[in-house]
Amino acid sequence: MPQFAANLSMMYPELPFLDRFEAAAQDGFTAVEYLFPYAFAKEELAARLKDHQLQQVLFNAPPGGTDAASIDAAWSSNTRGTASIPGREAEFRQGVELALTYADTLNCPRIHLMAGLLGEGQTRASNLSTYVSNLQWATTLAAKAGRDVLIEPINTRDIPGFFLNRQDHAHDIIEKVGADNLKVQMDLYHCQIVEGDVATKIRQYLPTGRVGHFQIAGVPERHEPDIGELNYPYLFDVIDEVSKACGWQGWVGCEYRPRLGGQAGGTSAGLDWFKAARQSR
Repeated sequence: MPQFAANLSMMYPELPFLDRFEAAAQDGFTAVEYLFPYAFAKEELAARLKDHQLQQVLFNAPPGGTDAASIDAAWSSNTRGTASIPGREAEFRQGVELALTYADTLNCPRIHLMAGLLGEGQTRASNLSTYVSNLQWATTLAAKAGRDVLIEPINTRDIPGFFLNRQDHAHDIIEKVGADNLKVQMDLYHCQIVEGDVATKIRQYLPTGRVGHFQIAGVPERHEPDIGELNYPYLFDVIDEVSKACGWQGWVGCEYRPRLGGQAGGTSAGLDWFKAARQSR
């Protein structure tokens, strides 16, 4: 079975963020991911990882802003990345530089750069050159630090107007950028909503070496992966089969909202799917 990372932005919502590391470790996770680390000191996060023997496998560069306060304000005002937004190149670069300092302290091998929302009068064609140029700059800087850069197609229902929505478009962008350390963050929840045919796409794209990370959630409610229309045990077997054939050794991030929400112990109570997956190894 694949390796699973707990997404601490969505899981264990009844706990303060810094307490979620311990909860994930107690439930058997050996790795974590989350949206943004910038509200916390790098050293504090690193200590939590060390204390609970966890690996940091992914986090996002800032969605906008350049320090903790402006990053939080950007996210709260529905800014969803600046990578494709003309006129915000300086802000984008400062955000990537900040993310790489966190990646260094947390020993995190990859960061996700959100593409951003199309503004009034903007189209994918009008913003494409900005996106490619920003990614070329970011991948060059990240390569010097030994990090991968990820881009993620996101569905149009959850984030209307997001620049990047489809797997084929993401792989086209990678071709245009031409950097070995640029990979796709293949979120199967988003993929099912926009495109479907998920197993075929795993078989198509994973052997290319350009899928850097998976994420999962039940469709359509974004709860546990054993709730909804996707047959995740089958998809885990597909990932496992293709991974063995092509040598992929990445992680599957559990980016879902537990069905029991903020109830005490709610996330842990919904982990039967995780226990079953571990037992099947």
